[in-house]
Amino acid sequence: MSLRRSFLSRRFSRSFNNQNRNERNGVESGRLVGESGGESDGWGSMLPELLGEIIKRVEESEDRWPQRQNVVACACVCKKWREVTKDIVKSLPNNNNNNGSSGKITFPSCLKQPGPRDLPHQCLIKRNKKTSTFSLYLALTPSFTDKGKFLLAARRYRHGVHTEYIISLDADDLSQGSNAYVGKLSSDFLGTNFTIYDSQPPHSGAKPSSSRASRRFASKQISPQVPAGNFEVGQVSYKFNLLKSRGPRRMVCSLKCPVSEETTIVKNVDNSKMMQLESASSGFTVLRNKAPRWHEHLQCWCLNFHGRVTVASVKNFQLVATMDQSQPGGKGDEETVLLQFGKVGDDTFSMDYRQPLSAFQAFAMCLTSFGTKLACE
Repeated sequence: MSLRRSFLSRRFSRSFNNQNRNERNGVESGRLVGESGGESDGWGSMLPELLGEIIKRVEESEDRWPQRQNVVACACVCKKWREVTKDIVKSLPNNNNNNGSSGKITFPSCLKQPGPRDLPHQCLIKRNKKTSTFSLYLALTPSFTDKGKFLLAARRYRHGVHTEYIISLDADDLSQGSNAYVGKLSSDFLGTNFTIYDSQPPHSGAKPSSSRASRRFASKQISPQVPAGNFEVGQVSYKFNLLKSRGPRRMVCSLKCPVSEETTIVKNVDNSKMMQLESASSGFTVLRNKAPRWHEHLQCWCLNFHGRVTVASVKNFQLVATMDQSQPGGKGDEETVLLQFGKVGDDTFSMDYRQPLSAFQAFAMCLTSFGTKLACE
């Protein structure tokens, strides 16, 4: 009889402990997802001053990936922590950037914020010819073989004589109706003029493009959780080479950068309007490819990529600013390379960018270099 009582007592005790554990897990899970009423105790009740100081120290100490995932973990504790973390990441500048943005990549929204001022973000683009897809990774080591941290993906689609690149946060969901859709790149039938579209308005009051090709449709229905339109934020144009003279491609870009003022985008860029694009760009950042020099001994055009490009290719380029609204007076520094792109393997390319460009803009401009351009070579 005593043995039976002991067995029942142990079973009851075990059941009681399991029930308490389940209740605690339920409460804690409620706090993690930020349910109302679950933040009055525990982590959510921490003093705002103390909470801000803790997250600020974590943000300053974990400045590179993969350690930066600790900052993301802070935002996953509860709703209060998430709001404080996002505010600190958005407002805390670092030593390399004094424009009110740290330039660090933490959340998906950071991919549309300006990069660092002095030390550029070093990235890699992986191409898959079979699926016509391109993946952007943040380089974590100097090696070109390491994949790094995934940032963005794009897929090339052909619509008649036109080509589009759909850019997404999800490499497995590359459609305009997806919640991961962030923008797209559209070209003309010659593949020399490109328009960059953002899924989010670049400023308050911005109107989406009214062209039929820019409307966003899901495979079966319009997605109700994302804006049903695309906002034009920039253009890239390649200059015709009708005389077939030797030399690299010549390109000019007009971008609505995150730090620029509101303005109207110049439309229908063609070869005859290349110079007009540079002068009529108030509120924009205008980039041109840096002119290479002819190397007599090697008998080729050369640019100094500082070891970040290892394979000669007509796709390689460096962009400098002729007009930069983030600089005093809006005048660009034509010696500082804001974006460089080049080949390092059969299907691997390096991409380095800095302020005022964002990762999304830099990726879109590099995508324009893929594909044959007979009229420009």
